[in-house]
Parts: sequence; structure tokens; C-alpha cells
Amino acid sequence: MSTGSTYAWIHRVWYDDAAFGWLLLPFSGLYRLVLGLRRILYRAGLFPTRRVAAPVVVIGNITTGGTGKTPTVLWLVQALLARGFKPGIVSRGYGGGKSGAPQRVRPDSDPAIAGDEPVLLARRANAPVVVDRDRARGAAMLVDDGADVIIADDGLQHYRLHRDLEICVVDGMRGLGNRRMLPAGPLREPAGRLASVDQVLVNGGPPGGANNTWPADAITFDLVASEACRLDGSLTRAIERFADATVHAVAAIGNPARFFATLRGQGITVIEHGFPDHAALRPEDLDFDDDLPVFMTEKDAVKFDCRGSDRFWYVPVEMRIDSGVAERWLSGIETRLRAWEHAS
Repeated sequence: MSTGSTYAWIHRVWYDDAAFGWLLLPFSGLYRLVLGLRRILYRAGLFPTRRVAAPVVVIGNITTGGTGKTPTVLWLVQALLARGFKPGIVSRGYGGGKSGAPQRVRPDSDPAIAGDEPVLLARRANAPVVVDRDRARGAAMLVDDGADVIIADDGLQHYRLHRDLEICVVDGMRGLGNRRMLPAGPLREPAGRLASVDQVLVNGGPPGGANNTWPADAITFDLVASEACRLDGSLTRAIERFADATVHAVAAIGNPARFFATLRGQGITVIEHGFPDHAALRPEDLDFDDDLPVFMTEKDAVKFDCRGSDRFWYVPVEMRIDSGVAERWLSGIETRLRAWEHAS
């Protein structure tokens, strides 16, 4: 079985109850045992937790695959900047190299080294970005560089870094799948973990369902695509101008189906090309022997230099929350961060 077909079968097990998924249950039991032991050791202080000299806000998820975490990070960073904070972003750097040292990420950093999401964040966030497998060490570097609040991208399970606020992003359409632990299901941690985080954000769909009961204070948001941008930087168009067009859609993200559905929602006919999350896409992966436009996610776009061609486009997405709900939530976050400043 090829890597792509294995990946697709696992996702069918997680979300569509594909046959023979029970074969993975023993491995899920082992994963849960190791995870539980690890949490006990951290709580007992046998595994050290490191504090840094700034409050830490963790944005993560309890499922593997895409939930809208990166747009959430961008949205929160912009909101904190508007309130006078100097946020910095720390990430493990998935999809990049395996350097053991912390790295400051620039907009022109190589995603093969720094990771695709950190490079995207460096281009969009207007805030410093550091990647480090040891997020606590990376967070300390950001503090040394002047950050007064740390946003930990996808660090919910990185217990070595002490956190002051936990935000968990969940997919409102796919939910928690079959609610089993990896690899028999998509869960990185038990579903009960949602009760211990400070805020659950639900990306699209209803705020609950037959198999997913979110906390009462869960906040629903949507990811909105309003434009398409040429990879060579020569043109930006309103995405509705592509209605009735046929395009190749390339996505190496946790949930490619969401990207394809976004394009179809604009009246675009989509030829799907899904890849595993963080896949190292190559120029030949965009060669489809025709002249149709090629659309990709913004995260995938950072992997390519397509100057000189007008066929290649990326589609940025923005997080949108009801303005009243967002203001109340952000006011609460600001109050906690200011209290941390006064107590330190």
C-alpha cells in the first residue's frame, strides 16, 4: 500500500468507520498508556516544566490533522498587537529540518528547514517567529528578543513549556471522529481534555453534534476566502471572479477536503489533488499537462517559486468570529495578561 493510500485509509477509519480499523486498537491502548504516564510524571514534577518571563498562550488541538489553528494564531497575534502587546510565536517547525537549535524564522526562510507553517506565520503575522523542538527554549529566545507574550503554535501537548492560557481549536464538521486515540482514531489526547482548556474554538459547523458535545462556552468561527493571489505576486483577484472556472486544487494540509469545499463554495469546479499534511511538494506535483489554473493553500504556496507563470494561485483564508463575542473574549484575555504583568 502506498503512503498516499495508507494515509487515506487511516482517515476513513477515523471518520468513516472503514473496515479493519479495529486492527489499530492495541496500538491506541499503548499510546494512551504512554501519554497518561507522561502526564503523571509532569504533574509529579519528575519531568520539569519551564516557565519563561512572559505569559504563554498555547493554541493547539487534541486531534491530528487540520482544524484552523494557523489562522487562529494569526488572528490572535493581530488582536494582541492592536491592544499594545508585543507577541512572539514559537513553533516546533513541522515540515522542516531536524535542527537541534532554535531558529529565528524570516519571511524568506527556507520552509524545508524552518517548516511551512512558521514561514507562513513569519510572512503574515508582523511578529517574531522562532522554531525549536524544545518550545520552552524557543519561547525564552523570544522573550530575550523583546516579546511580552508568547503564542505557542500547536503546543497543547508540549507540557515542558508552562502555559498560562490554553486554547483548543476543533473541527466543527469532522469533530472528534470515532473518538479513539491514535492511531485507531484522530485523538492526541482523550476527549475529556476539552474540559480543562480555557477556551474551545469550533471551526465551522454547528457548535455540537451527535458525537461531539462541546463545552457550553465554546466559540464558533469560520474561515473565509475572499481572494486569490498569483504566486509570482503580479495579481490579486476577488475569488468570486473564478466562479464557473475549472481548476486543479492542491492541498498538503491536515484536511484537504476543507480547502476543496471552500473553492466549490465559490462556484469553482475542482479537480482534487490531496497530499498528507506538510508533504514536501515538488514542482512536478503541479504539472498536470494542461493549461488550467492551479490553486493551492497559502501554506503550500510558501514551498514554491513560480515566478514567470500566471497559472499558479494561492488562496489565503481569514478567521472570522462574531464581533461582539470576539470583543468579550479578547477583553478577558487582555485582563489576564495585564494581571500577569502586574504580578511579575
